[in-house]
Amino acid sequence: MNQNKLAAFTDQELLAVAKKSKPTKIYDAIIIGMLVGIAIYSTLNNGFGLLTFLPLIYLPIAAKNKLKKLELEKVLKERNLK
Repeated sequence: MNQNKLAAFTDQELLAVAKKSKPTKIYDAIIIGMLVGIAIYSTLNNGFGLLTFLPLIYLPIAAKNKLKKLELEKVLKERNLK
């Protein structure tokens, strides 16, 4: 969601989106942790391969999620909702 779409939401809709996006940080950490574990296990058993670099594939997704959350927090702060 870009800032223009967030600005068009009502206060209640923004609060609902904020509530729904709270656990994304935890989910991203869990997924990255699992991927790093898989990469380490794969490297120790099979040497370097495709699974070694698996966590690098998820990093852009996690970064995009973080940017969305920051934009949402900025809009909430502008409206004094948080």
